[in-house]
Amino acid sequence: MKDNTRKMIYTVILSVVCILWVLPVLAVAVNSFKVNTFVKTDTFSLPTGEMFAGFSNFIKGMTFGNYPFYKSVLYSVVITFLSVALILLFTSMAAWYIARVDNLICRIVYFLCVFSMVVPFQMVMFTLSKTADKLRLNTPFTIPIVYLGFGAGLAVFMFVGFVKTIPLEVEEAAAIDGCGPVRTYFLVVVPMLKPTLISVGILELMWVWNDYLLPYLVLDINEYRTIPIHIQYLKGSYGTVDLGATMALILLSIIPVIIFYLACQKYIIKGVAAGAVKG
Repeated sequence: MKDNTRKMIYTVILSVVCILWVLPVLAVAVNSFKVNTFVKTDTFSLPTGEMFAGFSNFIKGMTFGNYPFYKSVLYSVVITFLSVALILLFTSMAAWYIARVDNLICRIVYFLCVFSMVVPFQMVMFTLSKTADKLRLNTPFTIPIVYLGFGAGLAVFMFVGFVKTIPLEVEEAAAIDGCGPVRTYFLVVVPMLKPTLISVGILELMWVWNDYLLPYLVLDINEYRTIPIHIQYLKGSYGTVDLGATMALILLSIIPVIIFYLACQKYIIKGVAAGAVKG
């Protein structure tokens, strides 16, 4: 009886937390279909009657200003895809080497990667922007290298923990069959890393896709704008902001991440738990 009561209490508490967590997303969705004047005055009411704007906010947001929205979508997709691909490839390879070699240098590199997770971005952002300009990492095709540096800490930590759970005998058997390190990694290790690869990929994708500060500091915003930067510039004369159009574009930017997350959510807990078994 006590166990059932405890489970019911936990269920109620977690349900309330989930509702509170989802409320901001629902508010964005509701207000994206309202006329701009009612977004502030009737924020939590449903868009009915004269408040309903249809899809005009979406059209207005995508056609506002001189910078086309499709370019922002394209740059966000390019930056996110390249960044996540680089992070998954290089950090998983580095983690495999660190876990299998396990010498002093590898341990130092591992602890440096873990330490980088606690360093606030604000401590390095001004130096980073100057360094990126000097090294010409200020384009959508080169900024993924910067994201690789910032995303390596969490990825290496999770990958090392998972690689340590893989029996070494599997890789030894591959070596006996004639596989070198490269073939062993791609044909043996990568398939077993799939849960952690997907988990890390989801976490990194959500971070890069929604990131505003790093592209704003590094990229030339007159030439390259990601979706968050594009939304920031939805301003009219005297700094007025069209909140309806802003909510519409925010909703459009959220949908791809939600779809990707829902499609891969079954791998998240499994990958995170497996990567945290050993550190």
